Amino acid sequence: MVLEPIHCPGCNDAIAVIKHGKTPDGKRYLCQNPNCDRRTFVRDYAYQGYLPQVKAQISDLAINGSGIRDTARVLKISPTTVIEELKKSIDTSKQ
Repeated sequence: MVLEPIHCPGCNDAIAVIKHGKTPDGKRYLCQNPNCDRRTFVRDYAYQGYLPQVKAQISDLAINGSGIRDTARVLKISPTTVIEELKKSIDTSKQ
């Protein structure tokens, strides 16, 4: 049996990471490092729209003038995901 250490994407610490429940596609993890800005995370996302890189691409494509359907088709995600992510980015920019 091979044990693979899980690294936190926030602080890159492997010692302070423990299991923290399950999702339909895998496990959720908890970083116990008090200095970490990211407490829980999922290691492997089943849906590509949840990935932080894809969320950043949605914003970039919107700034460059791509439409919602174009963005969804290029990133292979749902148009609803694109709309919801754009709503979130507008709400955070108002605050």
